[in-house]
Formats: sequence, structure tokens, C-alpha cells
Amino acid sequence: MLRSHVAAPSGAASSWQCGRRRLSNAWRGATVVTCDARAGRVSAASSSVAKEMEVTHVTENRGARGELTLGEKLRLGSLLEDGLSYKESFVVRCCEVGINKTATIEAIANLMQEVGCNHAQSVGFSTDGFATTTTMRKLRLIWVTNRMHIEVYKYPAWGDVVEIETWCQSEGRIGTRRDWIIKDLSNGEVIGRATSKWVMMHQDTRKLQRVSDDVREEYLVFCPRTPRYAFPEEDNGSLKKISKLDEPAEHSRLGLVPRRADLDMNQHVNNVTYIGWVLESMPQDIIDTHELETITLEYRRECQHDDSVDSLTSAEYEGALENGSSNGVSLSTINPNQQFLHFLRLSGTGLEINRGRTTWRKLKGKK
Repeated sequence: MLRSHVAAPSGAASSWQCGRRRLSNAWRGATVVTCDARAGRVSAASSSVAKEMEVTHVTENRGARGELTLGEKLRLGSLLEDGLSYKESFVVRCCEVGINKTATIEAIANLMQEVGCNHAQSVGFSTDGFATTTTMRKLRLIWVTNRMHIEVYKYPAWGDVVEIETWCQSEGRIGTRRDWIIKDLSNGEVIGRATSKWVMMHQDTRKLQRVSDDVREEYLVFCPRTPRYAFPEEDNGSLKKISKLDEPAEHSRLGLVPRRADLDMNQHVNNVTYIGWVLESMPQDIIDTHELETITLEYRRECQHDDSVDSLTSAEYEGALENGSSNGVSLSTINPNQQFLHFLRLSGTGLEINRGRTTWRKLKGKK
């Protein structure tokens, strides 16, 4: 689902990790909260917070004596002072930049997933199944994405530094919710927001499971005491229902096949891969003159490594039903926001894998 470290001494020189330049600790400004695997307790600047947040999980990838790994020491991320959210900063790498010379939406989604996993590791959850708790591992349960909504107001360029904050909270009886806020670290500007819903699945039967009280108790201690949303506005885009795309679609790419590299540790195609598949059927003239502003995806079915996928796209028109309609509206109705509906299906059976919506804004200098 969608990991913590101790801070280097103040003023320490920058170091390198996996080709990513680490920033000086002085840039961070967040109080470090660490997990003591031996004591089974979160230690924070406030002893009252530490007392409240006792941890029953032991971080599995640390040494026998509970010391932090080298990766955790070098990572530029930490729990905040209250222990209820996590921030991490990243330098945008050249391999994460696309044709517009800015980070791709897939790169941003991968960074969101990375900071979510690091958050889970920082509070002692396992990394062998994307933030599974002790009870989940005993019952062979995993988290899977149910819905994802991302809005990007400004794409960072190669060499820019982004700061991503994330937190999770309960979402009804069958799932959990994770939100993100993305900032330009140089000026604090919010350049993106995202929210997601996750449900539990049995690792062997692949059937969805209800979140038990035992699992809920294990993660709720690390969640905000009152609901906190990346999109607090009423009627925000993350809540908008996605209509099913009517066929025949206006644009399509058929027979997309998952690569081995698309599979994650939960043995299915990772949720970020679906973003790329959706964009494969976008009309080229939109790709050339616009950039993605928002994307919403609903995940309906797992995709395995031997599946073949069809990607379908049609413009989502606004207006009333008239003669000659597409998706229930007039073909002559304009699409001022460049909004599109998307549909991913299994090539052989036609079964729905994913449905989505994207909106696009004009690139500066493009006609």
C-alpha cells in the first residue's frame, strides 16, 4: 500500500542513495519519530505521544538488535511530531521525466506509493506485502487498491525537489483510506493532491475480506484522531462517479500485455501500471498539446501476468441527451475541459478491469 530513519547530524554533508541526491537534514524541519523494535514503542519528542502510540509490531527488515538499516538512515523522510503522518522529500531524476520535460504522472504515482510504504515501515508494519499488520500476515491478508484520484497543479522538472506528506485513516468497515499532499520544497507551494481507498484481499483465494477489529486496532493508533482529507472541499472531483464508457469507443489500444516488471510483491499487476494503460489509448493530438490535470481510477478486477488487456477511451461530453449520442449526450456538444472516460477490459472475455476519468489542460505555447 501504498519506511523511518534517524536524522543525520545537523549540517551533515549530502549523501547519495540509488542515484538520488539526498538533501541536507537542515531542509526538513520535521521532528523525527522513530520505532524502537526492541522496546516495541514509538519514541517521539513528546513523551505523552510516545506513551499513547505503543507498537506491537516489530520491523522485520532490521537486524536482530533492532538497529536501523542503512537505507532507513539515508532516507530523507520521517514521521511528524504527532506521529500521525509522514513526510519525505525526493529529487526528481532524469529517468522520471517525460516528453514535456517534467515528471510523468506514473513517476508521481510511484513516489506516492514509495512514501506510503515508507510510512508503513516507519511505524513497524511489514514491507513484504505493502504495509501488512501482524494479524494480516497471520491470516494471509493483503491490501489492494480500490480507487485512486490524483490532481497535479504543476509538474516538477528534472532536479526539482518535492515533499510528499501522507497519512491513512479508516474508510468504513471494509477498507482504509490514504491521502497525500505534494509540495514544491523550494517554496512550499502545493503542486498536487491525491486520495485513495484500499480493501483487504486474501492472498490465496484472492477474495475480498472485511477489515476485522484486530486489524483496525493495529493501524488506527497511527491515524489522525479526527478525519483529515486532502480534498476537504464539498463536491470535489475525487467524489465524482465514473460512468461506464459506451461502446464503440472513439479510441482504443488492443492487446496490451503485462510485463514481468509490472508485477508487484502481491503477485498482481501494480496499480501504477494501469495509469500507463489508460493513457495508451488517448488521442495523440491531446497528448501533443495538453498535460494531464486529474486522473481517477476505479479498480474492479485483478490483472495477472498472462492476461491481455484492451484500453478504450472516449471524450466525456457535457449536455443533455439529443440525437446521435455518445455516452448519453450529443456528439455536437463541446468538451471544454477536455475530459475523457476510460475503460480497461480483458481482451478475451471483455470483463471489466478498470474504469477511469481524466481531465487535461492546455500546455503553454500550444495551439
